[in-house]
Amino acid sequence: MTKVEAEKRIIKLRELINEYRYHYHVLDESLMSEAAADSLKHELSLLEAEFPELITPDSPTQRVAGKPLDKFTKVAHEKRMISLADVFSEEEVRDWITRNEKLIPGGKIEEFFTDIKMDGLACSLKYRDGVFVQAVTRGDGLVGEDVTLNVKTIQNIPLRIKGISSEVEVRGEIVLFKKDFEHLNEIQRKNGEAEFANPRNLAAGSIRQLDPKVAASRPLKFIAYDLVTPDSDTWHDAYEKLREFGFQTSGEDKVFKSSKMRELFKYIQDLDEYRKGLKFNTDGMVIKINNRAIYDSLGIVGKTPRGAVAYKFPAEESTTVVKDIVISLGRTGAATPVAILEPVQVAGTTVRHASLHNADEIARLDVRIGDTVIIYKAGDIIPQVKEVLVSLRPEKTAPFDYEKALKEQYPELEFERPSGEVVYRVKGESSDLILKRAIEYYASKPALNIEGLGEKNVEALIKAGLVNSVSDLYKLKTHEVAKLERFGELSAQNLVKAIDASREPKLAKFITALGIRHVGAATAVSLARRFKSLKALIEATEDELLSVDDIGKVVAESILAWFSDEDNLKMLAELEGLGVKVQNETDVLLPLAGKSYIVTGTLESMGREEAEDKLRELGATVTSSVTKTTTALIVGEKPGKSKLDKAEKLGIAQIAEDEFLRLINLE
Repeated sequence: MTKVEAEKRIIKLRELINEYRYHYHVLDESLMSEAAADSLKHELSLLEAEFPELITPDSPTQRVAGKPLDKFTKVAHEKRMISLADVFSEEEVRDWITRNEKLIPGGKIEEFFTDIKMDGLACSLKYRDGVFVQAVTRGDGLVGEDVTLNVKTIQNIPLRIKGISSEVEVRGEIVLFKKDFEHLNEIQRKNGEAEFANPRNLAAGSIRQLDPKVAASRPLKFIAYDLVTPDSDTWHDAYEKLREFGFQTSGEDKVFKSSKMRELFKYIQDLDEYRKGLKFNTDGMVIKINNRAIYDSLGIVGKTPRGAVAYKFPAEESTTVVKDIVISLGRTGAATPVAILEPVQVAGTTVRHASLHNADEIARLDVRIGDTVIIYKAGDIIPQVKEVLVSLRPEKTAPFDYEKALKEQYPELEFERPSGEVVYRVKGESSDLILKRAIEYYASKPALNIEGLGEKNVEALIKAGLVNSVSDLYKLKTHEVAKLERFGELSAQNLVKAIDASREPKLAKFITALGIRHVGAATAVSLARRFKSLKALIEATEDELLSVDDIGKVVAESILAWFSDEDNLKMLAELEGLGVKVQNETDVLLPLAGKSYIVTGTLESMGREEAEDKLRELGATVTSSVTKTTTALIVGEKPGKSKLDKAEKLGIAQIAEDEFLRLINLE
């Protein structure tokens, strides 16, 4: 085949494959069998391999996942990506209409446009000369992240828009349909792997992965809800253009005349009933002034436009019992109370805890340990305590004493409640100082042992604004660090390499590195052996934690509080997104399992912490006190006399350093 012939054939193949894609992925109908479509794609890929100069960015073959990224690039939105104000009743909708009619010429809104509120990841797509060139997440509304390589793998997004030469910007939601989510979880179950929590988190997490192969492996969908450019007279016209361009919309959009508001409210009621049968998850309906000129003229208040609201459906609710109230200490020193609950299913996910926000909220609810409470998910996402069922309260239940709980859970710290604030904070501790300690501990020898992250270097990184959280360590670039006073090119390079080498930590080491109060290296080993994975530990109940031999109520509460803190969970998600993969614990029977050792004195071959780590890696328990259950003392230079005396009294063996090295297979 000549180049001219190949080009003609390639054009026809692309047109037919794109037509198939549109019907299959957007209209949910098939023009041919999947096998036939695969055959056409294969022929196209062979022709493009033979004539690579004929490959174009909009070819169906260019959807394949590329190489993993180091990080996402920040991109400023040309037009702000806004959020919507929530309303929860017909009265609030009517009040919103009245407020707006006072602001517009003529004082009358003629039409309203409605659409289902999607539950996914908001994203903006840009096209130049009809070709897809960029995808950017919402971010903070002003600045998002470039996720083009990931979004390009989504099959229902057109890579070219026919008949368009001007720039096009389309906004929408990246989602997973319910059936696809269930199918993925079925695969997880068959493989003996943990199930995904919900479609929204999985869709967002897939796009936020640095490796595009993750997004490519999942049946994500892009559902368009806005055409930023070119302009449209009404929202209805914009949706018509979106569909003409080949984009999939929810299929639930409607226009209502202001003279027929009863029909709109009836539709909301009906939608609340039948939304469970929709392909995707939703938590409400968007209502907009249909005329876009009027909509735009009303402007934005804060982060929300005056011309639109989100009518939120009543959140799914359930009842459960408050087993405990623990206080989580965040990285800024803020003390946040958390209700530890009997696990309960709400909106399709298991809820184990709920934030109680602050002391005033606890007092308002009068929530107590042992109470039966109504739990709901605000926006189908965040667990909240709606109400205490006082009639079910156990007898002799005392009100929760916030200050007493602070003293019991953090006896060595002082707290204060600044005037005018509702949050208790650690007295005399700045957020930078708390962050500095957290990073130093994360990098310490008992934890991830990252060389080069000592006190002075950590201080320099924080002061320069390069590190504002533990996860920021994995974003550091050599050229950025080298500019700091304490660093040169070589030392900066060594630091970044040392941090990079810590991306696949052992579970016990990572648990230690988190700096959870009362959880040292020995307890971390016990937790790793009991729960096997970080996910299982995060989801552990109080009873499961208490089943671990050396964990009592105080330690269990501390662990529950740490994994109930939204900031901590956000940090873990960021670490995962930056390529930190915590290794699961294996079930292999270790040679020193069931044995207990004490290291005393100074060893020549290694430090005491390293020796203790070696023993733990082989399954041994390492303690600091001699008891009848101690297997042996490992004795170095200048050992503790009291330990030696007690060991002799109890008849416990003493091992010299050479024998210890043989024990751990180093000699």
